[in-house]
Amino acid sequence: MEVIKLTASLPQPVYSANQVLSNEAAAADAKGIPLFELMKSAGRAAFELLSQQAEQASSVLIVAGKGNNGGDGYVLARHCAAAGFMVSLLVLADEEKITGDAAKALAMLDPDSVNLRFEPDLAKANKMIAAFEGDWLVDAIFGIGLKGKLTRAWQQLLTTINEHYSQIISLDIPSGLCATTGHVENVAVAADYTVTFIVLKQGLLTGKAANYIGDLWLATLDVQTEFVQTIAAQAFAQGTSGLPAITPRRPTIHKGSIGLVLAMGGNLGMPGAIRMAAESSLRTGASLVAVACHQENQAIVVQGRPELMLAPSEPERLISSSFVEKAKVILIGPGLGRDAWANQLMQAALKADKPMVVDADALFAMKSLRAFSNNWVLTPHPGEAAFLLDCDIATIEADRFGAVTAIAQKYGGICVLKGAGSLIGDGQKVIVNTTGNAGMASGGMGDVLSGIIAALILQTGSMMDATRLAVSIHGQAAELVTQNIGMRGLLASDLFEPIRQLVNQY
Repeated sequence: MEVIKLTASLPQPVYSANQVLSNEAAAADAKGIPLFELMKSAGRAAFELLSQQAEQASSVLIVAGKGNNGGDGYVLARHCAAAGFMVSLLVLADEEKITGDAAKALAMLDPDSVNLRFEPDLAKANKMIAAFEGDWLVDAIFGIGLKGKLTRAWQQLLTTINEHYSQIISLDIPSGLCATTGHVENVAVAADYTVTFIVLKQGLLTGKAANYIGDLWLATLDVQTEFVQTIAAQAFAQGTSGLPAITPRRPTIHKGSIGLVLAMGGNLGMPGAIRMAAESSLRTGASLVAVACHQENQAIVVQGRPELMLAPSEPERLISSSFVEKAKVILIGPGLGRDAWANQLMQAALKADKPMVVDADALFAMKSLRAFSNNWVLTPHPGEAAFLLDCDIATIEADRFGAVTAIAQKYGGICVLKGAGSLIGDGQKVIVNTTGNAGMASGGMGDVLSGIIAALILQTGSMMDATRLAVSIHGQAAELVTQNIGMRGLLASDLFEPIRQLVNQY
């Protein structure tokens, strides 16, 4: 049974919990595989992952529920025992509560090879988990069918698992994590490894999920093809392959044919944001970049980067200037501020009627002007997304897929909801990006991304293609910088050189 690491299995469609629960039986039937055989395959796949990571003489505690996720754990226990592991199986239910395929899997266990205990009392189970002195702990408790809030007793049990020193493997999904949204209501198992089955669940790839899944692996159980052919996906995951390409440059190309990015922002006291956005556009291949910033920032913005041009600071002069006329893309927002000048600049950008990248403070101006366009890319972080949808950040993070879709539908165009597992939505489908790391939690990263998107719109001719490629390159650049020197201290401007390297690969 092949178990594939996430990075080796992208791009591919991803699905909600309901899609999987409602259709896995049909996919198995299409392949002629009974559901019980699917459970046996899942347990075998989990064993393959565990045996890759653990020594054969290791001791393992499998904490299992009464449902099908528990059944996967029972199968895993059988394989571990046969391979010489010292196996303890803690079932969090009375034996008579276990029915269906899970009961069949339980009946296949050799009671002499496994230390089996049924314990529906969670307080007692909690003490047993805390007392375990082995190397590996397997979470086979809830699976993707979890609904509602966890009781205090369940919260305490999951917390005890997390506090244990052993390595943790979660089957299908860490218990407590929503497979559809990636939301954690209060606590979830923080796994070192997660092996998910058949197809990727979208909630594993965005938001809080990054704190819980550890290394993510996929076991297709030989029915992924049938599932994908039968069920239309609304979300897709991308990594570093299968991305849109940039048209190769012909020998006779010139700067005018590539085009000008006009970057607007950099209000008084905020020159850095627009400078980083503008320079990232240059490093991504924009042949010409002009900056319209506050007059007192002009010298700072172009210092050390003479390739940047300066457009008029006054909105009235700017709108009638050659820079607006020649611009193929307008980037607005980094360091823009929220004063009268900022609003006037936003009105000028809207009047120009060009493809736009709208970031940071420009999102606030856009909403106040009740603007709508299908010719722009919006790049909010969760706080800005909450403002755009008149809710709080917790609501955004509870359903990031719903939020990115709602923003694109309400304001038009394409929305990038930034954060761990950034989402790209056009109001219909959603792309989940999987590149990047925690080192990107530093000032200016969003400004650099907006500049990459603007430059790629020039070079791809497609807003969606440009955005998908930009978000991936942005994350890849951070990975390249941090792979040898670590994440702490990563600066947004550190990405410029790897951005240049990466964009030439596409």
